[in-house]
Order: sequence, then structure tokens, then C-alpha cells
Amino acid sequence: MYLLNHLRSLMRNDEAQDLIEYAMLVALIALFCVVAVTAAGGRVAAVFNGIIAQIPA
Repeated sequence: MYLLNHLRSLMRNDEAQDLIEYAMLVALIALFCVVAVTAAGGRVAAVFNGIIAQIPA
């Protein structure tokens, strides 16, 4: 009986649900940042390599 009441109270508890939603949001933002930095990193490297190629030896 105690276990059933405890499970019911967890189902009604909104704080845990909010915490999970915030954690998922932070994970999604972090994933977006990693993808954006990875994509921009290749382009930045290409720009610097082009600049280096134009500098006379």
C-alpha cells in the first residue's frame, strides 16, 4: 500500500517533470552549439588557410 501511494505522489509531483524538461532543453541547446561550432570550424579553417596561401613566402 505504501508503494502504491508513493507512486501516486510521484505522478502528481510536477517538480520532477519540470526538471526533466529543463535538462532536455539544456541538452538540446548543447547539441546545437556543438553542431554549430563544428560546422563553423571547418569554414574558419578554410578562410585562414586561404589567407595563409596568399601570404608570400
